[in-house]
Amino acid sequence: MKSKQENSSKSAQFRSLSVLIAVACIDMFGFAMIFPLLPFYALEMNISPQFIGVIIASFSVAQLLAAPLWGRVSDRYGRRPALLIGLTASTISFVVFGFANSFWLLLLSRIIQGAGGGTTGVLHAYVADTIPAEDRARSLGWLSAATSAGTMIGPVIGSTAAYWGQAAPGLVAASLCAVNIVFAWGWLEESSKVDEDSRNRKRKPVWHSAWTIVRHPARTVSRLVWIYAIGMLAFSSFTSVIALFLGSEFGVNERSIGYVFLYIGFLSVVMRSFLLGPAVTRLGETWSMRLGSIALIAGFIAYPLATGFWTLALVMPLVPIGTALLFPTTTALTSRWVEKSELGTTMGTAQTFAGMSRTIAPLITTTLFQRVSPAMPLYVGASYIVVVLFLSLRVQDGEASKEVDDEPKSGSLREEPSESV
Repeated sequence: MKSKQENSSKSAQFRSLSVLIAVACIDMFGFAMIFPLLPFYALEMNISPQFIGVIIASFSVAQLLAAPLWGRVSDRYGRRPALLIGLTASTISFVVFGFANSFWLLLLSRIIQGAGGGTTGVLHAYVADTIPAEDRARSLGWLSAATSAGTMIGPVIGSTAAYWGQAAPGLVAASLCAVNIVFAWGWLEESSKVDEDSRNRKRKPVWHSAWTIVRHPARTVSRLVWIYAIGMLAFSSFTSVIALFLGSEFGVNERSIGYVFLYIGFLSVVMRSFLLGPAVTRLGETWSMRLGSIALIAGFIAYPLATGFWTLALVMPLVPIGTALLFPTTTALTSRWVEKSELGTTMGTAQTFAGMSRTIAPLITTTLFQRVSPAMPLYVGASYIVVVLFLSLRVQDGEASKEVDDEPKSGSLREEPSESV
């Protein structure tokens, strides 16, 4: 009897995760279709490169502001409504992009899309609600693999749609997102059981979680959020400058860069789909996180040291291996240390810190590339991951005990034995 119940529970978890993976993948298709085309559309509208940078950065700014709000909404009203509203916002943004004919409409489309994209933390909270702690890193890896697949395939769909006219990519992306809404509405069940007492309970301001992380960096949740944010700073530095670096050092151009990203994306999907789970089972989440940091450091340093393109091809797997080990395990560990009633808020806060990293990274790396050397952004990215590795050495596997906020009735962070930074 017990075996049947366990099998039924596993089946329900797999079904929920499958729906989440499909939702995340289709959502990323839309994003990846639009993003590579935006600079070309802007140039056709006689928008200067400086203002194109403003349009691109506006997405991350909107996302980092919206992420904790979406997390709070999901804690109070459920994950499903927050996700459906976010997908609706993305649909609207793609329609605006399709018919945009000015700087302000392109900016508006990115702001709406960034605000809708703040639901990434809600997806992570969904996984934490439905998947047992020991399986979360594996499941988050599959979710990340789905977004990687969307990133890999989306640009091809967008480029093909562009042959049908300027509005076509935006309308195709909006259509995919609309289908996604219908799919999520019909198949995605609510994962967070929100009762009336929980809904009416007095909560701290939505930014309290972010302020707590800044004020108490030694706490496990705070440390894990900083690991995620600094790791994202390094990875965003890499993605912001890699095309420029490959063009400068290896002669890669706009006709060949797609194959490079296809190769990296394929490695990322394979790593997150098939290798992450066994690695976490064998090594544990904290050691997987540390080995991911080491792989990233080695990858960032090895790129400038590669002597030819075939040598570079051997180096390239290090970065997708590192990100596949680092980010899902960090998120899984964070979910262990957060009270369930504050899970969505904390995941949203982590995405806010990551959004700050994605906003800052391009400004730093492009300046270093232009003013110092093409390799310097990669060496600086490696230095960020050294900090991540140091912080990860202060995190341990295992179930959390209780962690007290110095303000009464916080209820958002769990306790652990006292330790120094």
